[in-house]
Amino acid sequence: MTTHDGPHEGSRPRAGWAPFLHEGRRVVLRYAIDAESSPHGESMTDALGTIVGSDEAAVRVMTRRGEVRVPRALVIAAKEVPPPPVRPRGPAGP
Repeated sequence: MTTHDGPHEGSRPRAGWAPFLHEGRRVVLRYAIDAESSPHGESMTDALGTIVGSDEAAVRVMTRRGEVRVPRALVIAAKEVPPPPVRPRGPAGP
C-alpha cells in the first residue's frame, strides 16, 4: 500500500495523492473516521470499489453498498486491486 511517512523531504508520497487514484480504477482506501461516532469505536475503515470521480479534496468510490466520498486528507493507505472474482452461477440446467 502507498503510505505517508511524514512531511520530511525524501518521504514517500501521501496516499491520498497516489498517482493511480483515477476514475475507473479499482482500489481499496483505508481512511480515518471519528472513533466516537463509529459503531464499535473504530478509528479507521476501508472503501473497496471503483473510483467514480476525484478532485483535489476527495476521492469518490462506488462500493457494493453505494458511493463513498473519502476526503484525501483522511486517507492513510491506498492500493490498486484486481477486479472482483467472478461468482459462479447456479447449477446448470438439464
